[in-house]
Amino acid sequence: MSEPAFHRILLKLSGEALIGGRGFGVDPEAVGRIAREIHEVHEAGVQIAIVVGGGNFIRGVSASEGGFDRVVADHMGMLATVINALALQDALEKTGSLTRVVTAMEMREIAEPFIRRRVIRHLEKGRLAILAGGTGSPYFSTDTAAALRGMEVKADVILKATKVNGVYDRDPQTSPGAKMFLRISYLDVLQRGLAVMDTTAISLCMDNALPIIVFNLNVPGNLRRVISGEQVGSLVTR
Repeated sequence: MSEPAFHRILLKLSGEALIGGRGFGVDPEAVGRIAREIHEVHEAGVQIAIVVGGGNFIRGVSASEGGFDRVVADHMGMLATVINALALQDALEKTGSLTRVVTAMEMREIAEPFIRRRVIRHLEKGRLAILAGGTGSPYFSTDTAAALRGMEVKADVILKATKVNGVYDRDPQTSPGAKMFLRISYLDVLQRGLAVMDTTAISLCMDNALPIIVFNLNVPGNLRRVISGEQVGSLVTR
């Protein structure tokens, strides 16, 4: 690949990205494909921290609406992100990448606790840091965790991997005439109520001038193209 446009990135992966064709849980084939794309970019010298979601198993908000206490439901969702982090770690290590799973909740037997300086050191040493457990606190989404961790590790950009090509003025899956934005401001995202990331995450990025690129992970090679600086997806910035 050409010279990377970014030195250090925060990649936000949803739990749904790991489902593949199964409809639920983790599809080894889908995880393997994602791992190979990440490995290719990592081999080009890009430092990568990855925040994983847990929606392929359970969402805290949905579980609370179904009758669970919100705090309990969010903790269940955080545990789901750890399952996904371990699956991704296994797939990445099969490509030859060095990895560390880091959690916001202490789980000594399977992961390291989140210590900001240690995570940065992992990145500097050429390791992939997979960040699980969200923020470790209920009422915060993994989108917010991605924004927070991106700022903590001093990432150049957040790459939000989705199943659509970018940010649209309305849902492109239900509205064929939806318009995609190549570039849009944080404020416009908030005012229009666009489903990019939750409002807390967008506000954090806006306050700290951390750009977000929303792109379609299901298109092979898209991650490499984004890292190379090609016009892929939508840029959310000032």
